[in-house]
Amino acid sequence: MENFWKNIIRYPRFFLTSLTGLILVITSPLRNLFKIPKLRNFAILLIFLVFFSIVLIIRKMTGF
Repeated sequence: MENFWKNIIRYPRFFLTSLTGLILVITSPLRNLFKIPKLRNFAILLIFLVFFSIVLIIRKMTGF
């Protein structure tokens, strides 16, 4: 029974490290865009447009 509770305690840590790794892998192409001066403005614009689109979609879905 002791091994069971040790394994249960490990799951949140595994979840957080997996989620952190996933976020780092997904955002690495954007971080590479920020290293190139010409593409920095494009990356900022892209992030802004994605954020604005998500806000607009959520507002339309909720009726605000």
